[in-house]
Amino acid sequence: MTTEPVAAEAAVPSLVDRYFTRWYKADVKGKPCEDHCILQHSNRICVITLAESHPVLQSGKAIKSISYQISTNCSRLQNKVSGKFKRGAQFLTELAPLCKIYCSDGEEYTISSCVRGRLMEVNENILHKPSLLQEKPSTEGYIAVVLPKFEESKSITEGLLTQKQYEEFVVKRINATATTS
Repeated sequence: MTTEPVAAEAAVPSLVDRYFTRWYKADVKGKPCEDHCILQHSNRICVITLAESHPVLQSGKAIKSISYQISTNCSRLQNKVSGKFKRGAQFLTELAPLCKIYCSDGEEYTISSCVRGRLMEVNENILHKPSLLQEKPSTEGYIAVVLPKFEESKSITEGLLTQKQYEEFVVKRINATATTS
């Protein structure tokens, strides 16, 4: 009896693909190609990461350091959350800076929240190992976790792009730069 080759099984979706919806904010604060990805869980919590097309991920830049010190009086590392109602959490607007990424070539990138809500945590692991941002941007290399207000949880995706819209946007941007070159 001969055995027939087993058809290649469909790839099992990753944990992120299974439980999170990807939303994108393109050209944050009007800066070309500085795109952010927001992973939204069904419980409304949002994980802020870099989008695949962000210059830090695209050009293979070396990250010198990452700082959660936003200004002289504000550090995202000082965020202390406690209790059921998340007391003590810093409140963020869509344009609130989360951290700054410093590259060895002198470039500096400010990562914004992109969603309104309370800052639940920042990823301190990337302070010690910045390469996680590039190696595993949507898992261990995330930047921060934000919890939107319950009343706003449906409206936070307004102004954000779906995965398909974002892919179309990136193709248009690439075509536009190719025609101008």
